[in-house]
Amino acid sequence: MTEPRTQGVPTVAQVALIGLFVAALVTAQLTASKVLAFGLPFALPVAGAQLALPGAAFAYALTFLASDCYTELYGRRAAQIVVNVGFVLNFVVLALVWSTIAAPAADSSVDPEAFATALGASTNVVVGSLLAYIVSQNWDVIVFHRIRERTGREKLWLRNIASTASSQAIDTVIFVAVAFAIAPAVLGVGVVLPANVILSLIVGQYLLKLAIAVLDTPIVYAIVALVRSREDLASDDVHAA
Repeated sequence: MTEPRTQGVPTVAQVALIGLFVAALVTAQLTASKVLAFGLPFALPVAGAQLALPGAAFAYALTFLASDCYTELYGRRAAQIVVNVGFVLNFVVLALVWSTIAAPAADSSVDPEAFATALGASTNVVVGSLLAYIVSQNWDVIVFHRIRERTGREKLWLRNIASTASSQAIDTVIFVAVAFAIAPAVLGVGVVLPANVILSLIVGQYLLKLAIAVLDTPIVYAIVALVRSREDLASDDVHAA
């Protein structure tokens, strides 16, 4: 028998999902500078025989899983608070990293230049990732909620895949276009990549993100079912709010 939640006291599930969201978000910021390359046994149109994507892709995918679970369990308003507070926390992470890079290093420290290279994302990447984040994450919550209004508790798979797939497309296009074309052209920092390379990066990243969106659906079902079995959630009330 489940006990009703005490008003105003966050549950373990709420804290865990918010913690997962923030941990994945911070990890994505810290791993964005490494570019991953996955060879394919066949060539894809535009992308070719290799998928190239930032190291943050896997961590960032977890943020969508966490936000979809949170939206399903606690409603659109609660999820958008998490997303927008997460946006502000991005600046806290950047400030802490950049201040550490700027601080003087001891003789026993790791090489300061290597440290700055590994953790100090370029201005173009920062601008692209922040803009992509605030647009795509809010879009994800809105689409998820709109579909849920029409389907109720049924078809969780549909709103998970549709919201994540569309928001990941927005995220990928904004990030790649801003970080590797628009920001370098406007700010004069870095090189503007050719259009065919930009398109290849967009296609390659999105295909992997789409695969992750499909594969994480059983995990979303499992998390939602577990939380509902342990909490007295007025599901229809939170989504009507």
